[in-house]
Amino acid sequence: MACRPATLVRVSARPAHPRTLRFRTTVAASCAALLVVTGCSFGEPAPDPAGEPPTFPTPTSTEPGSTGPEVVATVLAKDLRAPWGIAFLPDGGALVTERDTGRILQVGPESDPDGLRVTVVQTLAEVTAGGEGGLMGIAVSPDYQRDQTVFVYYTAEQDNRIARLTLGEPPRPILTGIPKARTHNGGGLAFGPDGQLYASTGDAGDREQAQDGNRLGGKILRITTDGEPAPDNPFPDSPVWSLGHRNVQGLTWAADGRMYAVEFGQNTWDEINEIEPGGNYGWPEVEGRSDDSRYVNPIVWWPPADASCSGLARTEHLLATACLRGQRLWLVELTDAGTLGQPRDLLTNQYGRLRAVATAPDGSLWVSTSNHDGRGDPVAEDDRLLRLVFADGEAGRS
Repeated sequence: MACRPATLVRVSARPAHPRTLRFRTTVAASCAALLVVTGCSFGEPAPDPAGEPPTFPTPTSTEPGSTGPEVVATVLAKDLRAPWGIAFLPDGGALVTERDTGRILQVGPESDPDGLRVTVVQTLAEVTAGGEGGLMGIAVSPDYQRDQTVFVYYTAEQDNRIARLTLGEPPRPILTGIPKARTHNGGGLAFGPDGQLYASTGDAGDREQAQDGNRLGGKILRITTDGEPAPDNPFPDSPVWSLGHRNVQGLTWAADGRMYAVEFGQNTWDEINEIEPGGNYGWPEVEGRSDDSRYVNPIVWWPPADASCSGLARTEHLLATACLRGQRLWLVELTDAGTLGQPRDLLTNQYGRLRAVATAPDGSLWVSTSNHDGRGDPVAEDDRLLRLVFADGEAGRS
């Protein structure tokens, strides 16, 4: 496949204006510049001083005179349709879900001698897509090399559900009855460092159920791979890990095991929360911070016009969240003391709406656009899958 010449664009990584962004602790993040390189989906292997593996079509040039850590961005795949979730296989390849088509794509693996390829590995006929529902989160079993198992979160005819599957075979639901609606379907799915499966659910437009511990909507759930409540959950015989959420889609963990989630607010604030077992995050009674001790306050919050973030990932000392309405990637430094530094925005208005973000085995960040989701303005190459590499490996350090 022929590649057109790469285009180099320098974009500053700048802090948000203090009047529109609040944060618990101000620590200057060290992300000073972004070097964005747009290319084609496939390319000739080349050595890559910015990160491994060299078989990815990663540009190696940097802008003369630049200072501080840099990020190199490469288009890995294009012509996708509303890619929603990204999960990595042991061989370095990635599984990517498309919300509206019900397809699971495989990108890679890195060892493919013909370069990075995109293959449709399965289409789930069980998916009933519509509005914000469809095929959403995906998680690869921590024991994949033995059990060959993948987990998916999807909208069916009557509900949202979590299922396990072997690629190529029908999904086997393990948790059903998660409420569905045109909006607020949640959909996040990830294995925690404890080996348990975590899922985020939305309130499905029924605000009050977020505070009802007997209902699955507006929660973060923690279950076993059989769909049962995980041992030591905060509420006996319940899959509920935390409650009071409006619509969480992104989940991740710091190196020390602290859990974070990014949440869509309504009209005032979008949030990043540190998730505590049994914690109540206030919706619909609270949006953003409050003085009510019954509710856990967010640690970072933005106005929706600057955020509306979906995916969340951690790499080194950074949290990265991909934003839809805000059309940017926010980076927030995690300090050794467990606090958060000042957020910095990258890719702002460069690729349109951003949905998924995931940390690859080599430490790079993979980010998907979401311009075909019914609310974007797609261009000819959309939707795209991007790879971001911090050139000096120290982007999260102050």
